[in-house]
Amino acid sequence: MEKYLQVGVISSTHGIKGEVKVFPTTDDVNRFKKLKEVQLDTGKEKILLHPESVKFFKQFVILKFKEFNSINDVEAYKGKSLYVDREHAVRLRKDEYFIADLIGLSVVTEEGDAFGLMKDVMQTGANDVYVVERTNGEEVLLPAIKECVKEIDIENGKITVHIMDGLL
Repeated sequence: MEKYLQVGVISSTHGIKGEVKVFPTTDDVNRFKKLKEVQLDTGKEKILLHPESVKFFKQFVILKFKEFNSINDVEAYKGKSLYVDREHAVRLRKDEYFIADLIGLSVVTEEGDAFGLMKDVMQTGANDVYVVERTNGEEVLLPAIKECVKEIDIENGKITVHIMDGLL
């Protein structure tokens, strides 16, 4: 399991006082209101930051960190990701999972046959869609619905699926 979970990506600066526009990569943008600390991944190191203020603008979150006071302080971090430690992550309800925990799991059929590897999760309006790379290299899209996804076992690294008629 990943120790850190991505909550957003800095898309640009906002104003001249060190605020940044963040594209949220979390389902619950209101989590930014309760955020006490976040890790900025610079590519070379992780920097611990403390949000001072939070505003919302269209699909973005505007953050001001205590550590930055001018546009010059934050300019270099455009395109960089923000992470939270797993212990500060939002609580999940039953049958909810972090996408980072699903990526890389092996996918098997109800009969126990190896089917492929979980590569990605596409979030659509109705339900998520799992992108599975089959053992032969082809990609298959599986709807994340109870009729198709029978069991997710994070601890054992396995997703059991029922291949519905017409999916292949």
